[in-house]
Amino acid sequence: MAILIKSASEIEKMRVSGIALRKVHEAVRSAVKVGATTMDLERAAVAKIDELGAKSAFKGYHNYPAVLCTSVNNQVIHGIPNDKTILRDGDVVSVDCGVIINGFYSDCAVTYPVGKLSPAAEKLLRVTEASLYAAIDKAQAGGRLGDISNAVQVMCEREGFGVVRDFVGHGIGKSMHEDPQVPNFGDPGKGPRLKPGMVLAIEPMINAGSADVHVLADGWTAITRDGSLSAHFEHTVAITKDGPLILTQ
Repeated sequence: MAILIKSASEIEKMRVSGIALRKVHEAVRSAVKVGATTMDLERAAVAKIDELGAKSAFKGYHNYPAVLCTSVNNQVIHGIPNDKTILRDGDVVSVDCGVIINGFYSDCAVTYPVGKLSPAAEKLLRVTEASLYAAIDKAQAGGRLGDISNAVQVMCEREGFGVVRDFVGHGIGKSMHEDPQVPNFGDPGKGPRLKPGMVLAIEPMINAGSADVHVLADGWTAITRDGSLSAHFEHTVAITKDGPLILTQ
């Protein structure tokens, strides 16, 4: 495993990419409403990426057809935007997006509520997002990768949620996926030592029920095996001597 260390100037370039990606998410968030299709979200993202002079990190990646992944309700990740999936009151939609600016990638996911959520759905989103920040708090120089993974697992399993094991976070930089893999489960004090200059995409993928997932015939869309709701939150985070720096904030 070759974990690439970024210089301060490279991290600054990644921050520029991350700020652009937040603007894409803001455009998408404005488009999330009852009656919208997931293709409406895609169109909002395409327009904003073009306006910013950025390049999509997802479209064309292993022939993926869109700039967004839009995963609704029991879809965990990699849902493909389309004109048939209409957002309804009480739905949740996980939007994952990545952009490239000046050769550097950023990657960020948010699960957005559609209309008024049930208390159970609200709790899933709240805990999953909280677990992301608990993990980021552990992204400290001198710590271990397992500290990050364990923070997600402990918080989410304590609430009875399933922590997806089939998909993990990852290093990121001049490529979307670099070493190391960043699971959302594991033992504290284990794994590679965290060093300043590492940049990680930390992304809890959490199911209301079982952790088991199944990929549909399209080869992309992963759904919960038991039909339960799923949530996904992600930030691109640099490890610095002064603590974690969220580049997609």
